[in-house]
Amino acid sequence: MAEQTLTHEQAPALEQTPAPGRTPLTGERRSGALPTARAGRRYLVVVVALAVLTVLITLGNLAWDNPMPIGSTGFWRIAELRATNLVIITVVAFCQALATVSFQTVTNNRIITPSIMGFESLYRVVQTGAVFFFGVAGITIIQGVWQFIGQVVLMVAFAAMLYGWLLSGKYGNLQIMLLIGIILGGGLGALSTFMQRLLTPTEFDVLTARLIGSIANADASYLAISIPLAAVAGGVLWLRARQLNVLALGRETAVNLGVDHRRQTIAVLLLVSVLMAVSTSLVGPMTFYGFLVAMIAYQLADTHDHRYVFPVAWLTGFVVLGGAYFVLKNVFYAQGSVGVIIEIVGGTFFLAHILRKGRL
Repeated sequence: MAEQTLTHEQAPALEQTPAPGRTPLTGERRSGALPTARAGRRYLVVVVALAVLTVLITLGNLAWDNPMPIGSTGFWRIAELRATNLVIITVVAFCQALATVSFQTVTNNRIITPSIMGFESLYRVVQTGAVFFFGVAGITIIQGVWQFIGQVVLMVAFAAMLYGWLLSGKYGNLQIMLLIGIILGGGLGALSTFMQRLLTPTEFDVLTARLIGSIANADASYLAISIPLAAVAGGVLWLRARQLNVLALGRETAVNLGVDHRRQTIAVLLLVSVLMAVSTSLVGPMTFYGFLVAMIAYQLADTHDHRYVFPVAWLTGFVVLGGAYFVLKNVFYAQGSVGVIIEIVGGTFFLAHILRKGRL
C-alpha cells in the first residue's frame, strides 16, 4: 500500500489539529467537572451572580422599611433583630440544599426529596399529638431547647432504625426502603389528620400555624443547637463530595471502583436525616423547597460534581427563601406565608418537570 505524503500546505494544518482530549488553543488535556475554560467562566459567573443576589437580599431585609436613619444606633438595633431571621434562612437553606442533593444522589433519582421518608409526617404527629392531648397549652409544652433537641433525636432515631433495618440486611434494597418510607409517611399523616378532626376550632387554628413552614416558627434559642448540628453533618457531606460523585455512578460501578456502596449509602442517609431533622424542627415542613433548590442548582451549575453543586445549591436556597421572605414581608405584608408560596411554586415546578420528562 503506497504511503501517503503531505504537501507543504497540509503539514501546518495537521500540526494545528488538537489531539483527542486536548483543547483547541493550548493542546493541554482537560477533564473533570468543568472540562473547558468556557464552562469554568460560566460557573464563576453563576456563583458571583448568586453571591451578589445574596448580599442584596441580606441588605434589603436589614434596611428596607427601617424607620431609623442608616448608621444610627436605633438602625443597628432593628437590623440586629432582623438578622436573626436571616441566620435562620441561611441554616435552613444549607440543610435543605445539601440534604436534597445528597439524597437524590444515593437514590439515583432527581425528583424525590428526603421528605419522602416521613420526617415531616413525624413532625406533624408530634405537633398534633401535643395539641390533641394537652390542648392549646400543648404548643407551649413542646417549645424549648430541650424539646427541640428531643424532636431532632426522635427524627434521626426514626431514620436510623429505618435505614438500619432495610439496608443492613442481606437483601437490603434501596427501592424497598423508599416505598416503606412513603407508606410510613402516609400512615403518620393519616394519624395526624384523624387527631386534627377531633380538635376544637381554636385548637385547630393554633395547630395550623405550626404545621405550615414559616420563619416565624423558629426560636432564636434553637440556633445554638441547629448551627453546630448543621455544620457538622453538612461539613461531613461536603468532605464526602468525591465519594458522592462515585455513588452517583450507580451501585455496580461504585462497587467495581472499590467503594462499599451499602455502608456509604447508610452514612450519607444518616447525615441527610440530621440535616432534615434540624430544618423541619426549626421552621416546620417544606416539602417541595429542597426539590426546587436542587433542580435550579443543577441547571445553574451545569455539572454533576458535588464540589461545585453544593455551593450553588446553598446560594440558590438562600436566594429562593430569602427572596420570598423579603417580597412577602415588604410587598404583601404576609411573611408567615413563605412556606405556602414555596410549596405552590415548588409543586408547580415538580409537575412541570415530570410532564416535560414524561416519566419519574
